[in-house]
Amino acid sequence: MSSSRPGTPLLTFILLAAALSACGSVRSHVTQTPGPTEPCVPGGAWVVPATRQRLSMPEVIERAAASRIVLLGEEHTRREHHLWQLETIAAIYGRRRVVIALEMLQRSAQPVVDKWVAGELDEERFLADSGWKNFWRVPADLYLPILRFARMNRMPMRSLNVPWELVSRLAEHGWDNVAAEEREGLTHPAPAVPEYAKLLEDTYSQHAQKPDVSSEAGLSRFIAAQLAWDRAFAEGLHAAMQAEPDAVVVGLVGMGHLRHGYGVPRQLAALGVEAKDMMVFLPWSDDCEELQAGLADAVFGITLSETPKRYVPLGVQIEPVEGGLKVREVTSGSVAEAAGVKAEDVIVNAAGVAVQAPGDLQEIVARQAPGTWLPLQVRRGRKEMEIVARFPAETENH
Repeated sequence: MSSSRPGTPLLTFILLAAALSACGSVRSHVTQTPGPTEPCVPGGAWVVPATRQRLSMPEVIERAAASRIVLLGEEHTRREHHLWQLETIAAIYGRRRVVIALEMLQRSAQPVVDKWVAGELDEERFLADSGWKNFWRVPADLYLPILRFARMNRMPMRSLNVPWELVSRLAEHGWDNVAAEEREGLTHPAPAVPEYAKLLEDTYSQHAQKPDVSSEAGLSRFIAAQLAWDRAFAEGLHAAMQAEPDAVVVGLVGMGHLRHGYGVPRQLAALGVEAKDMMVFLPWSDDCEELQAGLADAVFGITLSETPKRYVPLGVQIEPVEGGLKVREVTSGSVAEAAGVKAEDVIVNAAGVAVQAPGDLQEIVARQAPGTWLPLQVRRGRKEMEIVARFPAETENH
């Protein structure tokens, strides 16, 4: 299931972006090497990718506190990654003032973010007014410990993202064909280095059998979208750094924008941020072969307690309307099609819960276990009916 967004190719870009790799240079001395029988990045250890040698937590935090911008990567749905981010933020905050900058919120939500930090909004109002459910497709509870920590300590937060609609327009029509006053301040990104372009092309080609991803034009749009996000995050981080000269700006950004310095770090460098003022840290539980020189300044070993839940989408393109969510399109072969959902239907509630924003329905669908049934109250013309959507059992997914 996905919400309705202008520019169909962008929906593909969003799905592909999670698979990308990008970033960071290595600039630190080392203190300890792993033993012969230990993994390359043991749980709880900080490791320098270039040498596979370890740093102590105090060393890492001392260097982070001496920087201007610290980028903490994440896989958005990994709770362990967000707990590691919170621990790292708290440790840096023990040495120096911190500003938290988030990919998860749009720039237009900044007044709401400021009110949250000031203690003027409760959680429900903050999430509603910031547009979290409509914009970000990951449950807020994964981020709430960080958001609460910032609020408790009156720690400034900055919103980095821009509307997906803008990214779509830039990718579809080109920067020169979108008026400067319509770009939310975005400036032209530095072009992708050949290694980044090749990485993006490889990721894109894996999905070439899908709609809108089988042409050179589609690849060009995909790369343009990724660069637009890289630039948006970099500009937001740079602005926060300039506005808060006595603070460390800690950016929470997807790992695909950070690995090997190709994404956000390259755009920050193009904006004049020196390498010595920037550090990249990544949570790590991947194959040792991926632990290469230049990946990041350091990685932190995380033992994942569980595999992120794999859920089957409902298979509808939707948009908010009065009284529910209007179905613009039903995906062929989807759960929704099998249940009898049709284009122009309005989904009023799911599992007895009223749905008003795309995120409302998404959260309910994400909680559906394999083999279960989801009752949907649907308005079709003047008639209201109940449709039961059946989610396939695990054995049917393979």
